[in-house]
Amino acid sequence: MAPNTATGNQAMANGKWHMPKTSALGIRRSTLTREPGFTLVELLIVISLISILAAMGLVQYRNSVMSSKEAVLSTDLFRMRDAIDQYYADKSKYPSSLDSLVSDGYLRKIPEDPITKSADTWTTVPAEPDPNNPSAEPGVYDVKSGAQGTSLDGRSYADF
Repeated sequence: MAPNTATGNQAMANGKWHMPKTSALGIRRSTLTREPGFTLVELLIVISLISILAAMGLVQYRNSVMSSKEAVLSTDLFRMRDAIDQYYADKSKYPSSLDSLVSDGYLRKIPEDPITKSADTWTTVPAEPDPNNPSAEPGVYDVKSGAQGTSLDGRSYADF
């Protein structure tokens, strides 16, 4: 064999010929080394972590949407109750319906209940009859949401 030519599995390093390292089973070491990339287990772990984080984000998103609807409900009820009080202060009687608040200019329109997504589901509480005029219509004393269920803090929507 010529000293400058490599044959078979021999290679020249530092001027000396040597054989590539092999394992006890006779497999070359270069085939045992790991090539760059991800294993299936690593990919499954990453996918499961991303899924858990996405699920947590979705729950937070849904809670924030529901919380904002409940805040709008509270604000709408406050404004309608305030309009009822202003109506009573101006006319010394309660409005006959919520539509009276709109027609007399106390509200621009009856707001939509954000939970039921309808303006027709408001529940009105009638006022006590006037002892001086028992034949008079009692009118609307208070307004409540007609939505079923409970809020995020455990209160019934009808108790807002």
